[in-house]
Amino acid sequence: MPPKAVRQRRRPTQERAKATREHILETAARLFGERGIANTSTNRIAAEAGVSIGTVYRYFEDRSVMVDELLGRLLTDAEQRFTEWVSTLSQQPFPRLRDSMREVIVDLLEVFADALVTNAKLVRALVEGVQFYSSGIPEFEPRLRLLVKVVLIQFFGPGNDHKYDTMTFVFINTGFAAVLRASALEMDGDARREAITMTASMIANWLEAEARAA
Repeated sequence: MPPKAVRQRRRPTQERAKATREHILETAARLFGERGIANTSTNRIAAEAGVSIGTVYRYFEDRSVMVDELLGRLLTDAEQRFTEWVSTLSQQPFPRLRDSMREVIVDLLEVFADALVTNAKLVRALVEGVQFYSSGIPEFEPRLRLLVKVVLIQFFGPGNDHKYDTMTFVFINTGFAAVLRASALEMDGDARREAITMTASMIANWLEAEARAA
């Protein structure tokens, strides 16, 4: 698969042009969230943004380029938040982490959820349009795996690398899959918190069992 950047127009360097491009992208994000990706044409984006269709095509080759960039921004934001959280976690003493594993995992999942909930309508549109799975997750998972593996090492200390890789795979495809669904569905904050807490409890039970067996 060729890099997505190949399909993008040259990015503007002048401030006015940058602002115009950003305004078009923000308009597209809002419309995707309100109407869905398939129901939002480039003509509609141009009209809502108050620019000509030619201006839209000056900055974006087609609608899919906008989707790719919005998805990339969303995932980058989530990764940055998670990276900062992991950095803070690494400064905590080992016994304290093991004793508060359940609370730590709740906190971990909520960090990721917060990034998605901030853009909940767009996340829903991406999930419904399959773009999140076909374009985002395959590229995002390797970046997540490294961070989650660091968390597991913080819990258990150095160990079998292959086992940690497998545990990381299970963690992501259980914990983050649940967070994605909870963030994409229309549920209130209490219901989402309950789903995240229950998921964290299930993961913590599994990790505690692994710790006892080690």
